[in-house]
Amino acid sequence: MNWQFAYPWVLFFGLAVPLIWAVQVILFSRRRGMMSSVPSRVAAAGSSVRTLTAWIPTAIISAGIFSLIIALARPQEIIGNTKTSRDAIAIELVVDRSGSMDEKVNFDGQRITRLDAVKRVVERFVVGDGDLLKGREGDLLGLIVFGTFADTLMPLTQSHEALVEALRRVELPTIERERSTAIGDALMLAIARLKATEDAMRNEMDDSEFKLKSKAVILLTDGENRAGTYSPQQAAGLAKDWGIKVYIIGIRGGTSVNSLFFGGRMQEVNDKRMKAVAEYTGGQYWGVDQIGDLDQVYAQIDELERSTIQVSESTSYRELYLPFAVFGLLSYVFASLLKAMVYRSVL
Repeated sequence: MNWQFAYPWVLFFGLAVPLIWAVQVILFSRRRGMMSSVPSRVAAAGSSVRTLTAWIPTAIISAGIFSLIIALARPQEIIGNTKTSRDAIAIELVVDRSGSMDEKVNFDGQRITRLDAVKRVVERFVVGDGDLLKGREGDLLGLIVFGTFADTLMPLTQSHEALVEALRRVELPTIERERSTAIGDALMLAIARLKATEDAMRNEMDDSEFKLKSKAVILLTDGENRAGTYSPQQAAGLAKDWGIKVYIIGIRGGTSVNSLFFGGRMQEVNDKRMKAVAEYTGGQYWGVDQIGDLDQVYAQIDELERSTIQVSESTSYRELYLPFAVFGLLSYVFASLLKAMVYRSVL
């Protein structure tokens, strides 16, 4: 059983118990000497049972006091652990929801939008599909979506049910000015979130040397960077400085006119540029022609290295002081009764 004292310093008062014994012995000696002024009478009287056992009330009181001191120190049984170790990595899932993701594709036997197909694959990556994808149980996962603007839908969390619910609610933008593609801004936001989480965990664990050994961004897009403040290259530089790998999946438009052009401008993903960005951080780039190949790509990413991290958990305690408090009080009462009824003639 794991247990602790809430206030261990209180136990130092237990040193007072031997002092009580010393005082009682001195007082008893003086009283015994005052019982008779005639030494011969004391000698003649001999030792009775009461005089031989006169130390018992003092012993009981001492045990009671020590028991009360233990109660004040508050012994507790630890029900939960403050920290636990778990093999995990921190991953930001970044999904393109720009206007070009509205293109219809055949996926899982249905005719759905490219965005809906991607959402299904990402969900399988998170929870597993019982086949290629094993799920990311225990990992810290976050969700960011982007069009013209990048938004955090779910901060890094181990509550994957909440993340999946947020993913399912992702929709295509309805306002024209939000339908562009800001890859650089999305990467910057994901990288900043990972760094902030690592810093927060370092402070929580009070370990200045702590680092997440595995931090990754998995970004999926079907277009070129055409909006935002930052370029993908700028984001890659910061990711490398902070030890964050960037994995990029580019969905190629193929021969579809709708996928190659959007709003009168070319939207085809730039394989060469995206590959350079990913590899600069130590990551990798995949160009996908068929939406059905996404499962295979995410399965490869699923083999990412894992690192051991400590995750804070709530801790509960069961108080154990009550038996000590009751014993201490009963001991005092019992010893007082003994003094009053049995040892009053010799104390």
